[in-house]
Amino acid sequence: MTQAYAGDKSPFITGHFDVKISSVAARALWYVNPSHAEIRADTLHAQPNDDCLVRALHSAVSRGTESLVFHGQVPESEYSRMRAPAMGGHFPFPVKYGYCHVGLVEQGPAELEGQRVFSLWPHQTAFFAPAASLCRLPDALPGNRAVLAANMETALNAVWTAKVGPADRIAVVGGGVVGLLVAYLCGQLPGAQVTVIDLHRGRATLCHTLGVEYAHPEDLSDSGTDSPSAINNCDVVFHTSGHPAGLSTALGLAGEEATVVELSWYGTRQVEVPLGQAFHSRQLRLLSCQVGHIEADHRPRWNYRRRLQAALDLLLDDRLDHLLAPAVDFDRVPECLSQLLDPTHPALCQVIDYPTRS
Repeated sequence: MTQAYAGDKSPFITGHFDVKISSVAARALWYVNPSHAEIRADTLHAQPNDDCLVRALHSAVSRGTESLVFHGQVPESEYSRMRAPAMGGHFPFPVKYGYCHVGLVEQGPAELEGQRVFSLWPHQTAFFAPAASLCRLPDALPGNRAVLAANMETALNAVWTAKVGPADRIAVVGGGVVGLLVAYLCGQLPGAQVTVIDLHRGRATLCHTLGVEYAHPEDLSDSGTDSPSAINNCDVVFHTSGHPAGLSTALGLAGEEATVVELSWYGTRQVEVPLGQAFHSRQLRLLSCQVGHIEADHRPRWNYRRRLQAALDLLLDDRLDHLLAPAVDFDRVPECLSQLLDPTHPALCQVIDYPTRS
C-alpha cells in the first residue's frame, strides 16, 4: 500500500535549481462515486519544494486496493492510513488515487532530467513533485514492468515477515500479482518447495514459468501429509487471495507450529476466521503484514528508499512481463474500470499507457 519516505538520500535526487516551467495542464483519474470514475482536467502549479516536472509514461491499477476505493469500501477508521502520498480529495469521494506510476522527468536536477522514474503518484498525465519523492529506474528495466515496483515491495516485506528459508515447504494461497511475486521470491531459495494455490487453472503455466508449482484447491486433498510433495503440511503459508475462504485454506495448509502470513485487506467486510478445531493445538502463528511498515528486524538498517530501490532491482527478470496485462489507454480507463476491477477478470497487473502530451 502506501508509505512516506525517510532516511538517506540514495537513490533519490535532492537539490535546488531554477524552475523554468511553473504550471502545466494535466488530466487525472478521479473516483467520484461508488463504481463511477472520470477524467478531470486541471492546471497544476509548482509548489516551493517541487523540483521536478514529470510526464506520465505508464501507471498500473492496484486491483485489490483500488477496487475498495472504486466501490467506496474504505472504512472510515482507515481514511488517514489509506491516503496515498499524492492523493487528491478526501475519502470516500471524490478522490484521485493510485501509487504505481512511471514517468519521464522533463524538468529537474541535471542528474535526473530526462530520466525515467517511479513514484507513488495517482493516475495522472503530468505533475510537479519534489525530486526526493522520485526513484530512478535501472537502465535495463522496461518502463511498463516498473509499475510492479509497489507490488514487489509488498512481496519483499512479506518474505521478511515470514522469515522463510532454504528447503522450506511454502504455499501461497491466491495467485494475483502480490501472491505470484511472493512465490517468485520464495522460489529462488535453494531447495524450497513453493506452490501457488488459485482457483484459475490458467495460472499453472505462469507459475511454472516463474519456477514454482501450481495447485487448484480441489487438488489439495490428494496429497497426504507424509508425502514428500505434500502441500498441506507447510512451514510457511502466505494468504493473498482477498477472500475469507482463502484464509481458511491457508490455515488448513499450515503444519505444526507453522506461520501463516495474512496479506489480504478486506476494507469494510467482516471476515470469519476458523480459529477453532486444531488451530490452538497446532500452535499456528497468524501474522499480519502491511507494506506501510518495514519488518522490525530490518528497520535498523533499511528505510523505504532502500526497499523501493531493491524492489526495482528485483524486477530485472523478463519472466515478470507475464504478469502484465495488455495496456489500456488512459482515456479509456473510466469506461473499463468496472470490468478491470471485477474479481473474475483474468488480468493480473493492468497497465495504463499515457499519451505523449495531455
